Amino acid sequence: MRVGLFFGSFNPVHSGHLIIANHILNESGLERLWFIVSPQNPFKQGSSLLNEYDRLHLLKLATEDDSRIKISDIEFNLPRPSYTSKTLSHLHEKHSDHHFSIIMGSDSFQNLHKWNNYEFIVKNYPIYVYRRVGFEIENQIKARLNIVDAPLLQISATQIRQLIKAGKSIRYMVPDKVRDEIEKYNYYK
Repeated sequence: MRVGLFFGSFNPVHSGHLIIANHILNESGLERLWFIVSPQNPFKQGSSLLNEYDRLHLLKLATEDDSRIKISDIEFNLPRPSYTSKTLSHLHEKHSDHHFSIIMGSDSFQNLHKWNNYEFIVKNYPIYVYRRVGFEIENQIKARLNIVDAPLLQISATQIRQLIKAGKSIRYMVPDKVRDEIEKYNYYK
């Protein structure tokens, strides 16, 4: 099976993530997409992260009606911080019959050369890169790229958290089920 791996904090998942996932599934030839929830990204501060199980739950709520999508907690049981190269090795051991590709924005791709063991990633995995405004795609590391022109929304998880803290609406920025859960448990306040 051809599986796209969409890594991230998803703090919280928002409509932009879901639109990208849907577009890639529709246009790429990938059969499934797995959201890989990172409990601790080595490039981000942990204190601003909602608990990983809550982020996982919000993703499950957002995608529960789409059988093409799986939500994975594989990194929850791996050493922290989470390194994509180690997760990929672990996934290959558990699912050697799958062909994995990585999905990332052009902002992340621009920094891929700074990742732990990035050479392993580039050598062994095709990468689907969706464009992000202000981040050109320059492939100086000679990765096997598939450039995706997905519809993009100019929203971010950071912006959503700021709106919540300010007591403003996040309606339409996240799925209704996600918004209801965030409001019910006062996440990000």
